[in-house]
Amino acid sequence: MKICAIICEFNPFHNGHKYLIERVRQSGGYDGVLCIMSGHFTQRGDMAILDKFTRARHAVPGGADCVIELPAPFAVAPAPVFAGGAVKLAASIPDVCALAFGCEEVLDFKGIARAVAGEDGRFKNELSRGLDNGDSYAKSYAAALESVCGTAISSPNNILALEYAKAILKYRPDMAIMPVKREGAGYNDDTLGGTYASASAIRAHLGEAEIGQFVPPFVAVDLASLSDSDGRWEAIVKYALCSAPVDRFEKLYGGGEGLGNRLKGLERLPLEEIIAQATTKRYPSARIRRVLTANALNFTATDGNAYLKKAGYLKPLAVRADMANEFLKALSVSPFPLVITGRDVEKLKGPNAALYASSRFADDVWCAASDRDIYDCTIVKV
Repeated sequence: MKICAIICEFNPFHNGHKYLIERVRQSGGYDGVLCIMSGHFTQRGDMAILDKFTRARHAVPGGADCVIELPAPFAVAPAPVFAGGAVKLAASIPDVCALAFGCEEVLDFKGIARAVAGEDGRFKNELSRGLDNGDSYAKSYAAALESVCGTAISSPNNILALEYAKAILKYRPDMAIMPVKREGAGYNDDTLGGTYASASAIRAHLGEAEIGQFVPPFVAVDLASLSDSDGRWEAIVKYALCSAPVDRFEKLYGGGEGLGNRLKGLERLPLEEIIAQATTKRYPSARIRRVLTANALNFTATDGNAYLKKAGYLKPLAVRADMANEFLKALSVSPFPLVITGRDVEKLKGPNAALYASSRFADDVWCAASDRDIYDCTIVKV
């Protein structure tokens, strides 16, 4: 079986995601689509608005054949770790022969990745130079890339696409890539309009009837049933911030360079004000939010790097009923353990067990913050 993988968050699943899967189907080159999806927390440090099983269930009628979980320590991490963790899982499955992703421009991402890899030291120096001059991370990244290989990339999706390509060169150089130009709203666009709206815009307009035109009907039904978390997540994040010593932030991805001192001086403020006041050109709001979330979930860079080197597991969340046997067979060939039942969890050892426990802790925190419960160790068959 030839499988195309998609790395995703589906927070929530919307028409743009459906379009991406349709493009993979229309290419005619693949027998199945596997989605590797963040669980209850996302790469920008947000709580997912719906539980991971519901979001996975939405993806199947949306065109996916199977959805597996991206472990939380990879999901709540900077782009290189997020991409590396997800690509490593995809690369471990022999039947996965390609990775599809949305991007603002269709570029030779593998070629650019090779150029950056060959000039890695120079790239890092150029990036640091831009940051030291007071430029934003995105501007510094684009300038460093242009200096090294003559191509400027600044949009979040294109930066992530490049990280996917770099990870593919590391874990499975023969894996093909399928860049698909995004249609409609940009990644951070929070306005509704046109045919496609971003996940950010949909989350910003929850409760409004207009969002129904930007998501499939089965997603709209579940979004309509959402209730307010009553500030529980904010309380958890602020408690973790208040109780953490300043030097703890040095142990988190993106938490160095004195960011701990900056955050600790703001701990009495409401969460959104903490993020707003801590945000600078050097420290974008997504980085601040991700650091605060990593602190609350006890995700350290040391653990994350160790997991990236040694750990992994394949946890199916949802599968198309008529493809279940084929996909479970394909997943079972991976060197990473397949986790479906409680017995499978008990068999996990060493780094794999630690990685699973970290994700399970994130599940528990999400349940406490959302006042909702989830089931575990099962697959939703759709």
